[in-house]
Amino acid sequence: MVLKIIGAEDGVAERIEAAIRGAIPDAQVQVKAGGAAHFELQVVAEAFRGKSMVQQHQLVYGAIAELMAGGAPPVHAIDRLVTKAP
Repeated sequence: MVLKIIGAEDGVAERIEAAIRGAIPDAQVQVKAGGAAHFELQVVAEAFRGKSMVQQHQLVYGAIAELMAGGAPPVHAIDRLVTKAP
């Protein structure tokens, strides 16, 4: 596991990382916290091999959907998402 969290606050970045790793166990995750519940993510995983970028992004968004749901979710937006196979 490789995890780098930049500007993390209130444990939300760690929750994002845990959710992604729960859905994509081999994932290497970088989380960069922005302002007002905005984040940038980079996820590298063998699970992405052979998948389109849309399918890769769907896997990541599916993993963090619970963190983006409800009236005042801890994650409001993913401003940048980079996914790739190792």
